[in-house]
Formats: sequence, structure tokens, C-alpha cells
Amino acid sequence: MRLFIKNPRVLSVAAFSFSFAYLLSFLFEGQVLYGLLEHFNVPANTYILSAIIAHLAGLFTCGFFVHTPKAAKRVLCSGLLVSLLATISFFFRPTVLWLTTLPLASYTTGCSLAAWGYFLKAFTPKNQRIKTCADALIYSNLLMIAINMTAVHLSPFSGLSFAIICLIIGITLFIILPDNTEHGRSEEEKTVQHRDVKQPLLLLCLFVFIITINSGLMYHVFGPDFEHLTELTSWYWAVPYIAALAVIRNLPMGANRSKILYVGMGMIMASFISFMLLGQNETDYLIVNTLMLGACGIFDLFWWSILGEMLDYTDNPARVFGIGLSANVAGVLCGGMIGMGVTSIRISGAEVAVIALSIVCVTLVLLPTLNRQLILLLKSHAYLAAYDRMTQAQQDTALNRIQALDPLTVREQEVLQLVLSGKANREIAGALYISESTVKTHVRNIFSKYDVQSRAELISLLLKNQSDA
Repeated sequence: MRLFIKNPRVLSVAAFSFSFAYLLSFLFEGQVLYGLLEHFNVPANTYILSAIIAHLAGLFTCGFFVHTPKAAKRVLCSGLLVSLLATISFFFRPTVLWLTTLPLASYTTGCSLAAWGYFLKAFTPKNQRIKTCADALIYSNLLMIAINMTAVHLSPFSGLSFAIICLIIGITLFIILPDNTEHGRSEEEKTVQHRDVKQPLLLLCLFVFIITINSGLMYHVFGPDFEHLTELTSWYWAVPYIAALAVIRNLPMGANRSKILYVGMGMIMASFISFMLLGQNETDYLIVNTLMLGACGIFDLFWWSILGEMLDYTDNPARVFGIGLSANVAGVLCGGMIGMGVTSIRISGAEVAVIALSIVCVTLVLLPTLNRQLILLLKSHAYLAAYDRMTQAQQDTALNRIQALDPLTVREQEVLQLVLSGKANREIAGALYISESTVKTHVRNIFSKYDVQSRAELISLLLKNQSDA
């Protein structure tokens, strides 16, 4: 316990992991919920959809009424407590109460998850958030596996009890979590560096929504074909996901992770093609699931950590974090509805693969634009290769290879260096002791001389010249 109190990051990760394990194993299409519905012979679709929609609403709306760290902790703890009380009704036979308590628990848990953004920002340095996100996802999924195995091998009620125990531990740890999120932070870390995150966040949400349609599709298409492998699926389901998180988490900070995203897309394609060509035995399941869940691990850590980095540029982490996570849930919801439609009309595996591959193609088109936007906002993020990662010689070579229409003035060269290092106009003005409007004038002149329309185009041009060198 002393370690937890002395290290708020460890305490925050532990609290999140226990609480999120409850969510994964029960509320969010969890094995426990499916087991309970099957035990009472209740059609699952209405319950599953209502829970996902309510969870989506909780994630999306939390930031609109949570504006301070103390409010975030209050909403986080009270939301999980409401979820705990609502879950008790599932020990009894299904009534209309289930259709009330399940969405209620899902909504309040969604609010709690979004509110955790305050603590992710406060207790983890920005260059370490990829590790915090990886740790939180790894440990919560390990706990989820244990809960799922309990539900499958003992009973869904035993699994539900285990999930509730995890939730109680999570609530207790969150209560212990320090109220003062500024404790131990430097003055630089306490200062919110306001930048416009709307466009990068919108593009990231679009990317996440589209790529996670495949996750929802997977639940409803892969699941029925391999449901006879109950013992294997109860524990192996999340193993490739955890393995992918662990590998990426432990890569050196200077490693170029951006290429791994393309590997992930290739794995999704291979997964659906394998599903189309292979059968339904254990080996087939291992191949299909390893490819798909490994890809899910790659992409989840990508956008969770990107959201974590974005929190430095907003004074309302719950809103940015919640909206970003809601894009994932919306994608799962959309994919699930497509999957339900696919299974109801019984289309072939080949046709399902075509749908999935079409979705991947759309995300491939989006990825370069998304990468450019994120480079501008998050120049130091572990997934991205940007200007500040080059050596001084590489920077000079790349700049010399860019052909300006007219020579830059000395001041424009100074502004260009700061633009390429990711500085906002306000930061450039402070560094050069000039007004922000003067900086804007210099930036416009630079764009004109290099025949570009935006910083994204300018950095893209620089990186292209550096790679051609």
C-alpha cells in the first residue's frame, strides 16, 4: 500500500485495471453478461446494444459537466459505485429491472472512464503515457481473462462475483488516489499548452471509428463459428492482444512505431482472409484470433497513447479523452450492427472478408493525413517520426534540399526552425520576442515561398526531402 500512496501513477493504473476488468468482462459485451443471458435463455441483442449505447453516451457527455480534478474524482468514484449497486440485480432472475440497471451501470462507467483522463494527465509524464496506457490495458485484460475463465468453468454467477470484487477493489483504490493532481508536478507540467486539438482529434476519431468497425464485426461473425471451442476461447481470446501491447510498450522510445500501424492493417486483412479460407477447428481459431487481436492491440495502444498526449493541450482532459474513447465504442457498435445483419442473412465468409477489407482500405487512405496532423500537434509522440528526431546534420540537409521560390530572410529562417520543431505561433512569439501577429506574417511568407498551404504540407515536404537524401 505504501508503494501505491508514494507512486500515484502505480495507484492510478491499478485502480483503472481492476475497474476496467469489470467493464470488459461484464458490461461491454463481456463473457459474464453473455453467460448470464444464456443461463436464463434471454435474447442477447437488446441488452448488448443498450449497454454499448449507454456506455458511448457516458464517455461522450462526461467532459461537458466535469471541469476540475476534484469533480473528476467525485464522478469517477460515484459512477463506479452506482455501477456496483446496479450490477447486484443480475444475481436474480431477469425482469424489466435488468433493462434499466444495465444501461445505468454502462453510462456511469463510461463517465468514470472519461474522468480518468485527468489522472492519466496528472500522474504520468507526457513522454511516458504510452507505457501507462499499455500497463492499464495489459493488467485489465489479464484480470478479464481470469474472470472469463471463472464464468466458463464455474458459473456466470461466480464470474459476476469475481467482477464485482474487482470493481470494489478499483473503487477503493480510486478513493485513496490523491485529490491534488498538481502534487509533485513541475511548473512546466502544470501549465496547459493550449493548442487547437479539434482537427487532429476529429481526424483521429474518424480513423478510430472506421478501424474499430472490424472489431464489432469480429464479435458477431467470428464468435458464432468458434463458439464450440469454449475452453480455448475463454482464455486465449485476449492473449495476442496483451502480447502486442507488451511488445510495443517495451520498444525503445526512439523506435519508429508508425510502420507498425501498417503491419496491424496487414494483420487485419490476413485475419479475415484466413477466416474465409480456413475451417473451424482449434488451429484455425488460433490463426484467425492471433492476427485480429494482435492488430487490435497495436491500434488500441496507438490511439490511447495519442489521446494521452493530447491531454497536455487542454484544460478538460475528460472531454478529450472521453470523446476519443467514444469513437472506439461507436465503431464497435456500428460493426456489431453490421455483424448482426450479416449473420441474420447468412452471407458467406468471402463476402464478410470483402466488407472488412473495404474498411481497411478506407483507413489506409486516412492514415497519411492523420500522421501529418499528429506530427504538428505531438512532435514527440513515440509513434511518430518528426523533425526533432533528426540529427542536426539531417535537419540541415533536409532544409537545404527544400527549394524555396524566393530566399528566406534571417528572421524567416528563425521562424521556420521553430515551426518545424512543433512550436505554436504564441510560443514562437515568446521565443523571438516579437508579436504573435508578426509571427503569423512570417509564417504566411514562408508558406508562400515554399508553395505550401499549411504546416502539415511544410513538414511533409521536409520529411520527404530528408528520406530522399
